Amino acid sequence: MLVAAASSPFAVIGATLIDLAPPWAKDAAISLFGTADKAALLVGIGLVAVILAALAGWLEARFPPWGAIVVGVFGLVGAVAATTRPGAGGLAWLPSVVAGLAGALALRLLVRLLASTGVSAAARPLARTSAAVQAAASEPLDPGALRPEPQLPSRTSRRAFFAWAGAAAAAGILAAVVGVRGATSATVAAVRRAVKLPAPVVAASPVPQGAEFDIAGLADLVTPNDRFYRIDTALIVPDVDPADWRLRVHGMVANEFELTWDELLALPLEESWTTLTCVSNEVGGTLIGNARWLGYPIRELLDRAGPLADADMVLSRSVDGFTASTPLEALTDGRNAILAVGMNGTPLPLEHGFPVRMVVPGLYGYVSATKWVTELEVTRFDRATAYWTTRGWSERGPIKLESRIDVPRKAQGLRAGDTVIAGVAWHQGVGIAGVEVQVDDGPWQQAQLASAISDDTWVQWSMPWTATVGDHLIRCRATGKDGQTQTDQRRPPAPDGATGWHERFLTVF
Repeated sequence: MLVAAASSPFAVIGATLIDLAPPWAKDAAISLFGTADKAALLVGIGLVAVILAALAGWLEARFPPWGAIVVGVFGLVGAVAATTRPGAGGLAWLPSVVAGLAGALALRLLVRLLASTGVSAAARPLARTSAAVQAAASEPLDPGALRPEPQLPSRTSRRAFFAWAGAAAAAGILAAVVGVRGATSATVAAVRRAVKLPAPVVAASPVPQGAEFDIAGLADLVTPNDRFYRIDTALIVPDVDPADWRLRVHGMVANEFELTWDELLALPLEESWTTLTCVSNEVGGTLIGNARWLGYPIRELLDRAGPLADADMVLSRSVDGFTASTPLEALTDGRNAILAVGMNGTPLPLEHGFPVRMVVPGLYGYVSATKWVTELEVTRFDRATAYWTTRGWSERGPIKLESRIDVPRKAQGLRAGDTVIAGVAWHQGVGIAGVEVQVDDGPWQQAQLASAISDDTWVQWSMPWTATVGDHLIRCRATGKDGQTQTDQRRPPAPDGATGWHERFLTVF
């Protein structure tokens, strides 16, 4: 586990559960836990493992060696799961097999230690048949024939047992934690820190004056890397050394080719601003962020490959097996769709796709923002399906027009008097023309828009408000530059993105 985190029992079982889980379960996990969904899954797996370990211990104590056999079988299940994972190596099965054998051996030793303390004997009541009781009653009492009372375990032996059991549990927990978190390889992390990104040939447009309001609680115009949302299917962050990275461009093309990391960095890279949005984002949700990306236009790579006339989709594939179906048009129509290598002036963070990911304005991430990308297959929507489209989501996923209230917040203890209502709005690829605010079913009032960086980014908005004592309901709605006004029809994220006005109930004191 320490040297092959992606093949550890926790990792492979968790990844398999993610793949097998129905869409409603994944939606519920994201809704409940947000970006902590993977941590919640690991905790859940750990709790189930504890319960199963207790049952195995009970079996081993009463019906040996069935407890040890059960532990070994779980190891074999993990081994099978490991070998079926995308990119599984020839020894992917080894960590699970070793864990299963070690667990079975530890269980047998602990149960033997438990028996040697006398706990098992002491716990058993003296058993006599009714015939034996009657026979004993009919014969004279023989003090020498009395059955001796079982000896209770000494405090020393009990301490020894609990010490060994605790040590085994601690070792298992430590191995799981390190296997899941610690081995996202220190080597690759060091390589990332040593990467020197080239200067862009085309720099991102400067942030205009008046693009960011100085309002406490309002989302930052540029989302810091460590606060950028993360939603993906990788339970373990993939370990991709740039020296080994290859991008294969193939499928319905005239010229298939591969691209290495060094070749990618040698190309004329461009900077651009793009706001990314997750399709699982609820109305008013936080699964959205804005960043400055550095990369190479995907349209140039596709132009080199020469897509055939009847192709209409590019199926991108991650090193972990995730796939996304991106309309070919969205990658060739001139928008800043790139193979990104940098984020806010640094190499991509490991959890955001290092060394290379896709960034495509105007589309939800599930059909465009493939991390750790290794393949671009030019194909057709009627010939190929992607990870999420096989689970009932829309195959194309254009981003919906939306707006959100950031302040005031319900729990901030708002006092009567002058304050401000503020938030963000987005319609990537189109841009925001205006935002309106409604208080207590009153008339819609026009909010002030900050200066937008571009039509591919969100924009801040604000409106002064004199708050009065009592309960209030605040709503917001945005209008795009295409004249479209945000719908009030409330719909869940599935199958192609949530819609509706964001509302916030407040109590003013």
